[in-house]
Amino acid sequence: MAPVHDIGPTLRRLDRLIWALIAAVAAVVLAAPVFSGFYVDWRSFAAPMTAVVMLTVLAWFYLRVRADARLASGLENTAQVVAFAAVGAPLSYLVASANLPLQDHVFAAVDHGFGLDWRALLAWMNAFPVSHKILALIYLSLTLQMTTAVLCLAFTGRLLRLRVYTLTFVLAALVTIAISGLLPAEGAWPFYGMTAADSPHLTPVVSTSWPVFYGLRDGSFRMLTATGAEGIISFPSLHAALAVILIIALWPIPILRWVILTLDLAMLAATPIDGSHFFIDVMAGIVVAVSCFAAAGRIAFLVERPVTSSTRAMVPGFAGE
Repeated sequence: MAPVHDIGPTLRRLDRLIWALIAAVAAVVLAAPVFSGFYVDWRSFAAPMTAVVMLTVLAWFYLRVRADARLASGLENTAQVVAFAAVGAPLSYLVASANLPLQDHVFAAVDHGFGLDWRALLAWMNAFPVSHKILALIYLSLTLQMTTAVLCLAFTGRLLRLRVYTLTFVLAALVTIAISGLLPAEGAWPFYGMTAADSPHLTPVVSTSWPVFYGLRDGSFRMLTATGAEGIISFPSLHAALAVILIIALWPIPILRWVILTLDLAMLAATPIDGSHFFIDVMAGIVVAVSCFAAAGRIAFLVERPVTSSTRAMVPGFAGE
C-alpha cells in the first residue's frame, strides 16, 4: 500500500472541528468550580493530558517532518479520543448534579411492555457464571477496542472514515450525557433492589458508580475527575452506543468485520447486567449510535464538498471505505 503523505484540507477541517468540540467541553469543566461547588482533581488529569501532548507532538512530527499521514492520523485521533474521554466524564458529573426526578419506573415499564424480563436475565447469568465472566471481560474491553479501532482505520488508509468514527464518538457521548441529565436513572440493580443474596455468583462492573451517582444528586460528591471516573449514565447506554459505532466503523475491513461483530454483540448482551441497564437503555443506545454515525457522515460530506476532487484523489470514497 503506497504511503499517504498529506491528510488534505477536508481531514484538517474535521480534525479542527473535533478539537473544537473537545475544547468546548473542557471549557465547561474548567469553568464549573467558578459557578458551582465542584472542584477539579487535577492529579487525575495528569496522565491523560500528558498522553495527549505526547501523541499530538508525534502526530505533528509525522505530518510535517516524516510525512506519513496514516501514522499522523492514528496518533492525532488517538489523542482526540483520550482527550475527550478525560473531559467528557466530568461533564457527565456536572449534568447528573441537576438532580432531576429519576425515571427508572418509566424504563422498567417500557421493558415490561416489550415483554423483557431483566431479573430473568440476571437469573440466567447466575446459573452460568462462567458465561458471565466472559461477557464481563468483553464489557470491560471497550477502551481497548476504541483505541485499536483508531489504529486499524488509520493503517488501512481509511483516513476519512477515521475522522467520522472519532466525531461519532464525541457526538454520541454528548447526546447520551445530555439525555441522561434530562431523564436520569439509578439503573436496574438498585431499582429492583438486588442484593448479594439475589446474585450469589456475580457483581456488576458498575457497582462502584452508585455512591458517586447518589453523591452527585444530593450534593455530597463534588469532585471532577478524569482518570478513575465512574460511568454514571444509564439512559441511553453509552456502552451500547459505542459497541454499535465500533461495528459500523470497522465493517469495511474484511479481516475484522466478523470479529468485531461477534465481540460487540457479546458486549450488548453483557450491558444490561454488567452496566445495570434496562433493556430500553440498550435500545436507545443503538438508536443514538446509528443517528450519530449518520450525522457525522453528513458533516463530513458537507465539509468535503468544497474540496471534493483533491480529497477523493487521496482517500477512497467514504461509502466504499
